Amino acid sequence: MRSNASPGYLRSIARAFQGLRRQRKSAPSAFGMICSVAATFLNFATVTAADDVRHPKATPQRPNVLFIYTDDQATWTLGAYGRPDTRTPVLDRLAREGATFDAAFTTTPVCSPSRAGLMTGLYSTQVGIRDWLNPQSEPKAGLAPAFLTWPEVLKAHGYATMLFGKWHLGLEDHFHPTRSGFDDFYGFRAGGTTPRDPVLEADGVSAKRPGFVSDLITDRALQFIRENASGTWLAAVHFREPHAPYAPTTDDDAAAVAGLEIALPDVPGLPRERVMKLRREYLASVRSIDRNVGRLIALLAELKLDENTLVIFTSDHGYMIGEHGLHHKGNASWIVAGKTGPRPNMFDNAIQVPLIVRQPGRVPAGLRVKRTVTQLDHFATILAWVGLGLPPNLKIEGRNAAPLLAGGEVKDWDDSYFGQYDMKHYKEARMRMIRTPKAKLIRHFEDTSLDELYDLAADPGETKNLAADPAVAKLRAELEAELLRRMHAIDDPLTKRE
Repeated sequence: MRSNASPGYLRSIARAFQGLRRQRKSAPSAFGMICSVAATFLNFATVTAADDVRHPKATPQRPNVLFIYTDDQATWTLGAYGRPDTRTPVLDRLAREGATFDAAFTTTPVCSPSRAGLMTGLYSTQVGIRDWLNPQSEPKAGLAPAFLTWPEVLKAHGYATMLFGKWHLGLEDHFHPTRSGFDDFYGFRAGGTTPRDPVLEADGVSAKRPGFVSDLITDRALQFIRENASGTWLAAVHFREPHAPYAPTTDDDAAAVAGLEIALPDVPGLPRERVMKLRREYLASVRSIDRNVGRLIALLAELKLDENTLVIFTSDHGYMIGEHGLHHKGNASWIVAGKTGPRPNMFDNAIQVPLIVRQPGRVPAGLRVKRTVTQLDHFATILAWVGLGLPPNLKIEGRNAAPLLAGGEVKDWDDSYFGQYDMKHYKEARMRMIRTPKAKLIRHFEDTSLDELYDLAADPGETKNLAADPAVAKLRAELEAELLRRMHAIDDPLTKRE
């Protein structure tokens, strides 16, 4: 399905929502945010109408963007993050040649809200997507096209844009990726597909395609880059991997990790044989990503586009296979003996993501960035890096981290961050989090007896919950005050319960 979007299309959306806004004086926060963004669209579309032409060949200052986005990938899967029990030579080399972020996080530790935040620079409650979108129970939900996305801005300034792989921001046509800034789409709209012989959409037609999904979407991305090598482009490669089920993988990917001595979490009651099997299959899936990233990077070198291409590698959220006795992400379930059912969480293992950025000549090789960033920051950072900046009057929550990519600093950068997770599948949870480099408070608004407080300086593994400890009452009060301040700042619906 190719996009027919144009500045005229954007203006029509903006006018429609402006009219609705006049009719609804007390709109809920998500609706109000849509109306606000739609108004920005009107301005944005008008200013950029003249720029809706293909830009000349990329330059170091106006580079191509290769955005590589994986699904459910923890930092512990990468050698670049200090793990010897994995096989990621390409990604480790990418880190040596660019910048590695040691404190990159997601604001919501499940797929759809995190992806919506990536696209819009807004929190989950602001876009109205609070948990992963279930295709069975929520077939009509999705990311409203009235929300401005950074691919839309790139497209309006002449970039050829295409999404490959996972979308998970709506099944219906009006939520299609081509309504959110992509010229074309090759992949799947729902949350998952099979690792081998997947059903993928191409030119608006979904069909079973022979092969492994990671290879297939990479094949199509390589074709796109070749076709647009003389222009400026955005290739958003959203791998399905290493999402469960992890297997099957290619024989080569499985063999690459077959002999690894894999370290398991030190958790009482851990079913070690099962966890070992799961982690080995998971790491084989990660290896398929690494191998295909190698193909993409090799093509950039072949076409002499290295210095003219910003490469970003990251994931939608973290993951656990045994950590804290859990399996999966923010909606994890117990895997240890004697415990069953879901355990909603915002452990660092679920919220921390890998983030590696490379552009030779602009991003210093071997840079380690210690500052805290989130997926919301990609919007402002990418647009600043390519020399565009934010559209006039656009209000987003993400920050511009471009100076950090260049090895510099940002005055008064705040290393604390706020997160949300309203779990509605499997179990109800209403979680809000404030995290600093030294401590983390997680409020459970559905049941305050479940509140969590961790001293990250003394207990980085988050093994001891201090929420009820009177010795840290002052710290808790300070964190809670900041948490509520952040909630009020974005009109979080849970502030109405306080």
